[in-house]
Amino acid sequence: MRLSTRNQLTGTITDLDVGAVMAVVKIRLDGGEQVITSSVTRDAALELGLEVGQPATVFIKSTEVTVGVE
Repeated sequence: MRLSTRNQLTGTITDLDVGAVMAVVKIRLDGGEQVITSSVTRDAALELGLEVGQPATVFIKSTEVTVGVE
């Protein structure tokens, strides 16, 4: 598969919480302790066959990422 998305990060699924509608997937990036958390639909998680311990690639295409704390 070839994609135009430039931000592609590889890692391993460390946690998967599949709810009634949505699933939360945590992926530890290769080479470190950084974890990316993504919310996907339940149907997408099941169709992809996501499982803890499975290698995965995170694709990030966004015009803005914002985090704030006080």
